[in-house]
Amino acid sequence: MSFSKIPSPPGRVRTRRLITALRCLGTLVALHAGSGRATVALPPVSAGIRVAEALTIAQASPIPAGAGTPATSAAVDTVSGMPPVIDPRNLYSETGVGRLNPATAGALSRVYVPNRQSNNVFVIDPESLKVVDRFAVGASPQHVVPSWDLQTLWVANNGDRHAAGSLTPIDPKTGKPGSAVPVEDPYNLYFTPDGRAAIVVAEKQKLLDFRDPHTMALQQSLPTPECSGVNHADFSIDGRFAIFTCEFRGGGLIKVDMVNHKVLGHLNLSRPGMPQDIRIALDGRVFYVADMHADGVFLVDGGAFKEIGFIRTGIGAHGLYPSRDGTKLYVANRGSHSTHGRPHGKGSIAVIDFPTNKVEHLWPIPGGGSPDMGNVSADGKQLWLSGRWDNVVYDIDTTTGAVKTVRVGIEPHGLTVWPQPGRYSLGHTGNMR
Repeated sequence: MSFSKIPSPPGRVRTRRLITALRCLGTLVALHAGSGRATVALPPVSAGIRVAEALTIAQASPIPAGAGTPATSAAVDTVSGMPPVIDPRNLYSETGVGRLNPATAGALSRVYVPNRQSNNVFVIDPESLKVVDRFAVGASPQHVVPSWDLQTLWVANNGDRHAAGSLTPIDPKTGKPGSAVPVEDPYNLYFTPDGRAAIVVAEKQKLLDFRDPHTMALQQSLPTPECSGVNHADFSIDGRFAIFTCEFRGGGLIKVDMVNHKVLGHLNLSRPGMPQDIRIALDGRVFYVADMHADGVFLVDGGAFKEIGFIRTGIGAHGLYPSRDGTKLYVANRGSHSTHGRPHGKGSIAVIDFPTNKVEHLWPIPGGGSPDMGNVSADGKQLWLSGRWDNVVYDIDTTTGAVKTVRVGIEPHGLTVWPQPGRYSLGHTGNMR
């Protein structure tokens, strides 16, 4: 590239730019001196990633003071019936290695993979990396979801134009499915923090259906008309509200009162995109929102319900999973902006350091791929993700980023690893607390 061909700006413009640059330099010096704002650092350049790509990933909006820093250790006043928060500085403290709930005793060590197009679930033995079982479920299975009491794994069969939706229970002690329960439009499934209700995310219907967590009998329907493609969710540290992502028509978020079951507000993000997964920070003050069009993660102040930062992570940011020690957040970058991507895309895994909000590593999928949804193994050593457009599952070493693959059905989506540490499940593929 020849810089001599680029015309110089007029003198007045050059002067303004110089002043702006000097001001920015002063700001950077102040930042380095500890003014309380942080920026995303340049991640290490992994094999197969060009320097230019790494520089692009490093660009991000400043993150305000307090994002990712420890909060007070004062006890959290939770909603009635919700288990107490053991460590207010780390709400994931009970999901660490070795903290399996006795309720999971006897559960087989398995990875359950719902295949959206082949309408079945593949079961993988994580030790041998072999598919040891497969069984048919309802139409368009999207996610495998641990129940609040950890006794059942529910397959959310979204349904399609020709078949109704349903929830198929799996007994984790045998790995076998039971009889499906007819449920309208269950794209995703969550549970209220007190365990008294399941929340069926009826994406096409723009509804949140509160149901009995065992029988799935309908208790109440909450319309979400401003949330097109209501999708994924996470809950406040005290259980009083949840934030749901709105995937379509420019995206955005809604905040839902978990006590009175009503929508509290809608937030448009600064870049109209396609919000996907959402996870709360250790101290409960910030929510991380993966956006497949923005290629990164928005930071949202949950209490004030406002956007406060952005971290660029990679193409098609999609799934979010905390490490077992609560220090990292794994971001699955699906490698495409499309809801119907192609195999061997520019898929990767970004590793965010929770305390600093810096991208520490970028691990590409060798040969290209489409990492989507999954979770971390009980020992924290493996990150299991579906390869949405490659019909495989990725077994990723959380120390090195090395990848192994297992061939599964057509269009695998929200797989879960079981058992997982934690006292109870809030849903999705294992949002454990």
